[in-house]
Amino acid sequence: MPAPLPPAPITVAAVQAEPVPGDVAGNAAAAAALVAEAAGRVARVAVLPELFLPAYHPPALADPATDVHAAADGTVADPRLAPLSAAARAGGVVAVVGAAVRHPDGRRTCSALIVDRAGGVTVGYDKQHLWGPDENSLFTPGAAGSTLTVDGWRFGLGVCYDGCFPEHGRAAAEDSVHGYLCPSGYLAGSEHRRDLYYAARALDNTMYVAFANNVDGAQPWRFNGGAAVYDPEGRPLARAADSGSAVVTARLLPAELDRVRTAHTMLTDRLPGQGGPRRALVA
Repeated sequence: MPAPLPPAPITVAAVQAEPVPGDVAGNAAAAAALVAEAAGRVARVAVLPELFLPAYHPPALADPATDVHAAADGTVADPRLAPLSAAARAGGVVAVVGAAVRHPDGRRTCSALIVDRAGGVTVGYDKQHLWGPDENSLFTPGAAGSTLTVDGWRFGLGVCYDGCFPEHGRAAAEDSVHGYLCPSGYLAGSEHRRDLYYAARALDNTMYVAFANNVDGAQPWRFNGGAAVYDPEGRPLARAADSGSAVVTARLLPAELDRVRTAHTMLTDRLPGQGGPRRALVA
């Protein structure tokens, strides 16, 4: 069943920007400025792109210095992230930002870090669906989904390719989320798929979706921006251009979530064991 409605509206920011390959400290400072901009627009959640801290650049990612190290409880204490922690604390914003994470057992994951409003940093989610040979050679896939709660709003977490799988968004919906946050890295030329997948996840599950993306850069790792926030019917409430840095914001409304879920009842009408058993027909 869908979750109870959140108690009040919340403003969410989706960010696109171009990080510098391998420069974790510099990219954390850039992320801090973007979070401060989101805070200035009264956002309480800011979603930044996939692997933003090290940059999505496989040659640079081969350097272990691009990792942040997680403790057994998932916390991250890395002085390079201090500006980002300070910006989240000063602005009262929860930031979701992509990183390469080294875990105590040696696993390396493509992850979404959560920077909370006290400035603490925790590994929020490890990407489950790795894309292509580069990611599969660099990272271990995550084993579980995650739901982040901010001010009574429940947000499922995904990273880029996760959002291409309807089952991933549906798993979040089945955990009673109101929205879905996706740090991403879509390459130039994928604009049609970029704009379709996340709108579809919103409509499929009658939930808000915030899609952040890397942008610009040099071939073959040139990214296409288009950061957006989608409403629960898949319409863009805010969308950035295909190039250039941007922070786009949208206000998520409990009343609109209720209206859409009352009119479009896919979450409650879905049959158990959808699609089976199947009959074999020959014409």
